[in-house]
Amino acid sequence: MTTSQMLDERYGRTRSRAPRWLIIAGTAVAAAVVVGAGWMTVAGALDDVDVRTTAFQLVDDSSVRIDFQVTAPAGREIACALEAQDADHGVVGWMVIELTETDGTPRAFQETIPTVSEATTGLVNSCWVT
Repeated sequence: MTTSQMLDERYGRTRSRAPRWLIIAGTAVAAAVVVGAGWMTVAGALDDVDVRTTAFQLVDDSSVRIDFQVTAPAGREIACALEAQDADHGVVGWMVIELTETDGTPRAFQETIPTVSEATTGLVNSCWVT
């Protein structure tokens, strides 16, 4: 027995590694985390909605018309939040609309938003799958 081994034995120091079951369990947990993160990324991308405001027109002092294009996943219903803003970017009109099932191709829509005062712009705030 070497001096190092005798000292380790005398003072109760051991040089052991983690049990095999602990290594296997740690590897399994790490693999589950990677798979879960990957699935959440893919699942989030499946419900992506692409929306573009193509035009707006100030109809009168109390309404604005917004033209927009939406591309959504096929067979899903979506909702969009439309807003009208004044010169100071304050929201003077807001509306949530629901759109029927889509087929996955871009579709054009036109909506008129009532406002509480004169608007200077209209836009689509966001769209989401319902």
